[in-house]
Amino acid sequence: MSFCSFFGKEVYKDHFKPGIYACSQCGHPLFSSRSKYAHSTPWPAFTETIREDSVTKMMESLTAYKVLCGKCGNGLGHEFLNDGPEEGLSRF
Repeated sequence: MSFCSFFGKEVYKDHFKPGIYACSQCGHPLFSSRSKYAHSTPWPAFTETIREDSVTKMMESLTAYKVLCGKCGNGLGHEFLNDGPEEGLSRF
């Protein structure tokens, strides 16, 4: 997964400096720090992608999409519908 490091602490979970989060495999821009927010999961959480084509989504259930890098197909995790910081927002 692009952001996850299971050997110790996830380095980007509590990282809130301005910038762009990119795919670890190909460098494709995925998320902006402007859409990042604190969440109880061990991974970084975002409300939206930089562009519509930043990621590719495949429906996995009625409430979640599998999310892949829009350029190289690297697995990024999931988009959870209506699970963002405000009503109606998703969580990536």
